[in-house]
Order: sequence, then structure tokens, then C-alpha cells
Amino acid sequence: MPLALPQRLRRIRRSRALQGTVAAALVCGLLLWWLLPLGGATPRGELTFSTGARTGVYQRYGELLRQALGRDLPEVRVGLVTSEGSQQNLDRLTQGSADFTIAAADAVAKYQRDAKPGADLLRGCARLYDDYVQLVVLDRADVQRTSDLRGMRVAVGTPGSGVRLIADRLLTAAKLDPARDVTAVSIGIDAMPRALENGTIDAFFWSGGLPTTAVRDLSERTPIRLVPLDDLMAELQRAGSPTRHYRAAVMPADAYPRARNGAAVATIAVPNLLVTTERADPVLTERFTRTVIDSRDLIARRVHAAQRVDLRTAIYTDPLPLHEGAGRYYRSVKP
Repeated sequence: MPLALPQRLRRIRRSRALQGTVAAALVCGLLLWWLLPLGGATPRGELTFSTGARTGVYQRYGELLRQALGRDLPEVRVGLVTSEGSQQNLDRLTQGSADFTIAAADAVAKYQRDAKPGADLLRGCARLYDDYVQLVVLDRADVQRTSDLRGMRVAVGTPGSGVRLIADRLLTAAKLDPARDVTAVSIGIDAMPRALENGTIDAFFWSGGLPTTAVRDLSERTPIRLVPLDDLMAELQRAGSPTRHYRAAVMPADAYPRARNGAAVATIAVPNLLVTTERADPVLTERFTRTVIDSRDLIARRVHAAQRVDLRTAIYTDPLPLHEGAGRYYRSVKP
């Protein structure tokens, strides 16, 4: 006997409702898979973050970021190790002695161009703040441009630092041979200020966030000046690949208010990147990247340069491809 019409309608409605529920669950599952971190486990264990010189911005930023990570990733123990700078930081990543680091974009590009071992493993997590190149001399020094350094003793950074790369390029752009036209002194920012004060060197190059503590403290003890570098920009960019990451910039007068320029100083800037390798756990990398962005305002109270960390630009990690875990974070916060 045929089913009564109302009973048949009820069965059809139940079938369609069930199909709709299954479809909705499938869509929700796909969205969760796309937006949320891989897996549900909370990251735990240890990681090493390679920073920079003890008195540089990399190190101070790393100290404050570790505190934020301690709140967001309580099961992960973060160890900080100081370094000579970008070049050594990248070596540590590719050799497996560090898990995350900060490196200047031009140093990363050179690492890739030189086909260093493991260069293809490097991945970006975030574009952070810019480093500003600083050429520091005593106020009484007869140095108005980089070309005036001929015959002088100039601190150019340690061999593993990003500032060493930039100093050599700036000297070359100023038509000076770094090996013959100046006496290059291989010391870092920890030693540069005292060496300038005691007359061991006549000038030093530094590349760091603003303000760099060591330079600020020096300006408060001794009359110094910051030498403009804008005249070298065109020549720098003719060098190709790594130097395309440089841009013209201005150090505001209040970066070092006690320095004797008394005004803003035209210079060159290069972006810093938070870097890891493709081997890094995607869940950990997603959470790490999230903390970097979420902790910006808190860190910026102590490290002025961190104000430049911006969600809208953080995803642009050129010349590095974005790490899978970092990509998941940016998709999860996309409006």
C-alpha cells in the first residue's frame, strides 16, 4: 500500500536535513583545516633563537620576545644565543644550531646568491623592522661624507655580521677600496663606541634599529655626529641583487637627540626578517609568528624599532618564501 503523502514528505525532509547537516559539517571541517594550526597538540620542548650583539637591537628584541613566547607557549623553553649578526645567524640556522633568527634582507639575498649550504632551506616568517645604516664620527672629525674616510681607521663590523657587508658596499660605492684605502677594524657594536672615544678608531659603521642603545649611550657621553649616506644610494643600487633591498631613509632628529647634527640625517635602510628553515614544525612556527605580531605594542614600549612591525607588511618576506606555518597564521587573520 502506498505511503500516505504526509509520511513520505516527512521522510524526504529528514533525508534532506541529514544531507544538509553532513554538508555543513564537511564545510566547517575544511575551514578549520585551512585556518587553524596543524594538529591540536600544544608545542613543547626547546628552541634556540639566535640574536645579535649584546648591546644591539636584535638582542634586546629577542629578550622581550622570549618573555612574550613564555606566556603564549608555556611548554616551550626558548634559549637565546648572541651572535655577530646576520651572516652568522643564517649559518646557525642552516647548520641546525638555531631554530629561529633575525637577518637583514640583503644578507639573506647574498646568502642565496652565493649558494651557501642550506640556503634553499631558509624560510621567512615575518618582515620585522628596518635597520638604519649609521656612520658615526666624533663631532670634531673632518668627515662630511663617506669618501672623507680615506686613510682613516674605520670599524666595519665583525666578519659574521650584516654591517660588514653593508660597510664594504658603502666604501666601494664611495670609490674607496675597503682593503687599501681605509684601515678596516673588525670589531662589533659592543666595542665600537669605546674605541671611538679612546682614539683607536676614527669612525664606525653600524646597521641597527633606532635607537641603538650603544650609539645612544655614546652620544650622551661624547659629542658625536652621524654622517649622511644618501649620496651613495644610486651607486649602491647599481651593484644588483642584494642591494635592491636598500631604500633611502631618514633618521629622525629624536633618534639620538644628544648627537650634534641637531637635525634629521639622510641614510639607507634595509628590512629585517624573522627567519627559520623548512624543517621547523608548522604548528610551532604558526604560534611563534602569531606571538611576534601580537606582542608588537608591548615590545615597542621598550624597543622603539618594534613599532614598525606591521601585520599588513609582515607577510612580505622577500627574498625568502613564506614558511608553511607562518602562512597559516596570516590566512587565519585575513579579513
